[in-house]
Amino acid sequence: MPAVIDSKGATVRDAAVPEAFATVDPSKRNAMFRAVFRELSNPRAGTASTKRRDEVSGGGKKPWKQKGTGRARQGSTRSPQWRHGGVVFGPKPRDYVVALNKKERKGALRAALADRFASDSVTVLSADGFDLAKTRDLAALLFGTPRAAKSGPRTLVVYAHAERAAVGAELERVGRNLVRAAVTHTGALDVKDVLGYARLVLTTGAFDELSAAFPAPPQASEA
Repeated sequence: MPAVIDSKGATVRDAAVPEAFATVDPSKRNAMFRAVFRELSNPRAGTASTKRRDEVSGGGKKPWKQKGTGRARQGSTRSPQWRHGGVVFGPKPRDYVVALNKKERKGALRAALADRFASDSVTVLSADGFDLAKTRDLAALLFGTPRAAKSGPRTLVVYAHAERAAVGAELERVGRNLVRAAVTHTGALDVKDVLGYARLVLTTGAFDELSAAFPAPPQASEA
């Protein structure tokens, strides 16, 4: 059960794990892999480009005659083995976008969150009386001391999309200089973020939003 802490780091109570994240489904590993692959591939620009030998200027004249020089035969100074020659099998502009249906993406995110709950890597942060004036305050909250923030476990702080104007803006302001921590909101949360950090710190608003977004799976009826 994840602990609920206040802005000073003191444990207020324990929160019950939502039913949607109570069990880990091993069959979703492949879906999580495809989701992470998509999230890493889609932002790629795909603008890398090289010139083949037929696209490089020059090289129309044979460098030397075919026989009698004692050197290897050459037909063009723009062959791949020459300096300033064409590139063999080089990259060309391409599209890296990978398609994945919405149901599978949502199932992968549910499985990733369930894995974090199962490994006891989730903490809930109460936003009541939230007051973090400086970066060292957030460092002390997440890692114990500001010095420990330089070597502590990678931590992702998630606030609710509805909290962006108040709590979210404050968290992003005080957390932008922490190298071992990142701040995001539920609308931008994806599978690579959940799996890429050792700990998740969810505000109470984010905890409630995620619980509502992923309802409990239907119970199997007994025959």
